[in-house]
Order: sequence, then structure tokens, then C-alpha cells
Amino acid sequence: MRKLAGYAGFVVGLVAVTMSVYHVYARLTTYAPDQQALLYITLAFSLVLSFLLWPRSKGATPDLVPWADLALAGLSLACIGYMFWNYNYIVNRFPTADALTRVDMMVGITATLLVLEATRRTIGAALPIVAIVFLFYGFAGPWLYGWTYHRGLTLEITVDQVYFTTEGIFGVPMTVAATYVILFIIFGTFLEKSGAGQFFMNFANAIAGGARGGPGKVAVVSSSLFGTISGSAVANVMVDGWLTIPMMKKTGFKPEAAAAIEAVASTGGQIMPPIMGAAAFVMAEFQGVSYTQVMIAAAIPALFYYGALFAAIHFNAVRSGLKGIPREELPILGHIMLRQGHLFLPVIVLLVLLLYGFTPTYGAIIATVALVGISWLRPSTGLNWRDCLEGLREGAVQTVPVAMACASAGIVIGIVLQTGLALRFTAFLIDFTYGSLMPALLITMVAGVILGMGMPTTPAYIMQAALLVPALMKLGVEPMAAHMFAFYFSCLSAVTPPVALAVYAAASIGGAGLWASGVQAMKFAAAGFIVPFFFVYNPALLFQGPWLEILGAVLSGTIGVIALAASLEGYFLRVATWFERALFLAAALLLIDPGLVTDAIGIGLLIIALLLQKLWTPQSMIAREASS
Repeated sequence: MRKLAGYAGFVVGLVAVTMSVYHVYARLTTYAPDQQALLYITLAFSLVLSFLLWPRSKGATPDLVPWADLALAGLSLACIGYMFWNYNYIVNRFPTADALTRVDMMVGITATLLVLEATRRTIGAALPIVAIVFLFYGFAGPWLYGWTYHRGLTLEITVDQVYFTTEGIFGVPMTVAATYVILFIIFGTFLEKSGAGQFFMNFANAIAGGARGGPGKVAVVSSSLFGTISGSAVANVMVDGWLTIPMMKKTGFKPEAAAAIEAVASTGGQIMPPIMGAAAFVMAEFQGVSYTQVMIAAAIPALFYYGALFAAIHFNAVRSGLKGIPREELPILGHIMLRQGHLFLPVIVLLVLLLYGFTPTYGAIIATVALVGISWLRPSTGLNWRDCLEGLREGAVQTVPVAMACASAGIVIGIVLQTGLALRFTAFLIDFTYGSLMPALLITMVAGVILGMGMPTTPAYIMQAALLVPALMKLGVEPMAAHMFAFYFSCLSAVTPPVALAVYAAASIGGAGLWASGVQAMKFAAAGFIVPFFFVYNPALLFQGPWLEILGAVLSGTIGVIALAASLEGYFLRVATWFERALFLAAALLLIDPGLVTDAIGIGLLIIALLLQKLWTPQSMIAREASS
């Protein structure tokens, strides 16, 4: 991204601040333009900032905006301006029935190409390539066969669907970016400006730094808290990792383990309530439910994810004989809370507002305003007007990649809807799996991981929501469970080799091997790969059902993820044999799956494993200890 200074920096900063202020204004007043106009304005701002801040290639001049990019920004404004010039005609016409004029065609094609190029600049080439493939699929329908066949789309229908309807670029994903995502990103930037990131790190050090494997546990606590600031796993790694990874290595963690811990902990920020990744807001919109329902449904799986990671770090540290950070190097919890503890209050305000039924948009705005006031409880954290302007600027800039990803994903959604691909693919998948749920889940898991390797979580999830989630629901999966399943594996692609972006970022900081770090990350993130299968079969893990059943699922599942960590790390009371690890694994799978019978068998297997650990030491271990 360009680092602009002087007049150019001022102009771009003014555009970004205006974008943020307008979106706050649009949610607070009834005088703002309607929803369709808001989407046009969001895309206009996003396209302009894309071409002004993101260069055409990495080798471009980093502090200069070339004339070509200025021309693209101007062309973007012209395309959106055309929509406003003909606003009444566009919003009142019958899409794909009323013919497009030649000028309509030129504007639609140009705007689509601008969206694809802006997306390539901001998040990479993978999503634009996927969108182009779907566009060609729309044209190639008559030459295909089987479930891929369709009558084919003309160029006019394609342009109409993609740009002039509310089921293409200006569809649900873009709506979410324009209404929810930008406001929560602004809240996160204000929180960061107040010093909350450093506070979360100090808080985590104070409560966990002195324990065995303390720096690893600090990474878990701080990264889960930092999820309220950043919805990106890689961004989380780059902020937290520079502190946590060297600390872990200093206290004895292997570089691969340190990188894996930070990558897995940072990835969990997207699934950790109260503020999850942008895809969670899209999920709520697709299902027609409130974001609060999504947040509540995600709570137990997030608890299991981080609980398993915490336990795995502990067993890894004990097995390796690692210590925590010396007490004299740790911050004192009381002092930290006295000086900066008030920075928890804005997050609590947001959580309370959401739980009391406020919309996410109003909740984010009120929490941001409260944050500015609360920050002045201590002069050292007080946000001045420069901090606020910088927070508004960064909020807009960080929104741009999300908005462009949503716009390009909208192209795919538009083609899927116009060609009827979703219905045919659902029928194909059911036939292919012979109506069996488990193969369909495995296909969805693999698809989520593969899609997430080349693009951010949000478009990866959107692709699955369009093609795979309907098949899962057709096979009897509850809508929330089906969407959450796809969402989870879109997130976990960040730690799944061969393209594990969060692992790559952490390994580069820690000087660790990529494959070794990736394999270790998959072990640490094991609960994330297993729990989604269980909440599909038992929605109690998503807070659906009687309270007694939910509490039982939480209790048994918590024990289960600890047993899972013991199995994968090969340690509980002592180093475990392969037989004991198998017992721990079987117990874990049975306990994570809610049910009286499975819980009883799981507890029995766990007791056997613990008794073996306590009462019996294999001769090979005795010999090894004697020789050492």
C-alpha cells in the first residue's frame, strides 16, 4: 500500500475520513439516501481509495500516484455517477426484462472490470480469477453437460445481473460491508488508538505469563482479545507475533511451535465473540437472523477451540520442561487494571447492547462514542481529535479490501443465481454422496480449506454459502449449523498447509520452517477441525436446545478438548504411550459429541487412561530415565 505524504496524503486522508463519517451519518439519520444509494456510495469510495492507495504491482513507486491510477479513480466515479444520474430509472426498472441501452452496457462492463482490478490490487488475484471463471461459465452453459449445463447467458443479461440488480455487485455481501463491517472496523481502529492492543498484551502477561509455557498462553489470551480489533488472522499475527513469538522462543519453545501457537491463536480471533470476522455478519444476513444470534451460536465452539489450544500449550510446555516468564519481568495485574482496565468497558458496552437487542450498527456507533469518553478516564489513554481523525482514516482504509472482496463475491453470487447453478449443484452433491451427510460434510470441509487458501475468509465463506450450504440443509442440517460449519473451515484455511497464510506470517517472524510450523499448527487447531462435525449432529453446541442439554454439552466438551490436547501432544501426567494416546483420543471424540451414552463411555475411557498414567510406567521409559 502506498505511503502518501504532502498534498496527496492530505487528499486521500480526507477521502477516507469522509467515507467513515458518511457511513456513521447514514446509520444515525433518516435523511441519508436509501440502502441502494448507500451501496453505490460505498463502492465509489472503495474503488477510488483502491486505485489511489494500492499500486498496480509491487514494483510500482510507493509514494506516487501515477496518472493512470488517477484516471481509473475518475472512471470509477463516472460509473457510479451514472447510477445516480439515472437513479429512478435503475431502481424502478425490471431487471433482465427491460433492455439495457448501449451506454448502460458500456458502464456496466467498465464498472465490473474496475471492481475486478481493484480487488486484485487489494487482496490478490485469486478471487478475481474465480469471478472471471464464473463469468465465462455464464456464457459457456450450452457447451457444457450434466449438472454444469444451462441455457447460457447473453452479455446483456450478464451485465444486467452483475451491475444493475441487487443480486450482483450490489448484493448481500456488499450490503454487509456498507452497513456493518465498516462501523466495527472503525470501532476497532479507535480501540487500537486508545492503546488497547498493548493493554491486552500486558493483561495476558499478568494473568498467564508466569505459568508453564507462559508466553504461549499469553498469545492465546492476547490474540483472542485482539480479535475485537482485527478480523484478520494475518493482521493479528503481525501485531501480536512480534512480541509473543520471541518471548516463546526465549523461554524454550521451538521456533515451529512458537509460530504455530501464534498462528492458531490469531486465527481464532475470527470465530471469537463478541466481534467476529466480516463473514459472521454476512452469515447473519444470509440467514435473516440477528448478528447476536450468530455471536451466541459461536460462543461454545470458540470456547472449545481456545480451550484445546490452551491445554495443548500446557502439555507441550510440561513435556519439554519449559518455564514461564520470570516474575520480576511480568506486569502486575492490579497496576495494569488500575491504569488501563477501563479499556475493557467499551467492549462490555458493545456486548451488552447486542445482547439487549440493539442492532449491530447502533451498537458499534454507541460503543465507539463511549470509547472516546471512557478513554479520558486516564489521560494516558485519552483520544484527542488527531487520534479520532486517524481512526476514521484507518477505518475506511481497512474497510476497502473487505468491500472489494464482497463486490467480487457478488459477481459470483449473481452468476450462480442467474444460471440456477446452486440448485443443480445441490442435486448433484446429494446424488454424488448418495444422500449421506458425512461425505457432504467432508466435501464442504475440503472446499472451505481450498477456497480459503487463495482468498480472505469472507469470499471463501460466501462461495460455500452459495453452493454447498444449501446441500447440507437439504440433507437435514440446521441452517445455523450448516453456515457455521462452512464459516469455520473458511477460517481454518489460514493454518492449513500448503497455503497457510497465518502460519507463513508467524514463521517469517520466528525464523521457523513452513511445513513443520504448518503441521504443528494443525495439531494445535485440532479442536477447530473436529468440533464443527459435532455441532452439525448436535446443535446444543450452538446454544440451541434445552439449557440442561447445553450445560451438559459444555461440561463434557470441555473435558473432551483437554483429552484431545493430551492425545495430540502425547502428555498428561507423564509422556503417554501410543495406547494411552489412543484412549485419550477416543475419550475426546466421545465427550465432544453430546449425549449420555457417549459421555459415559468417554468418561470411562478417560479414567482408564488416567489410571494407566498414574499407576503404570512402561519399562522403556524407566530405562530411558535411568540412562539419562
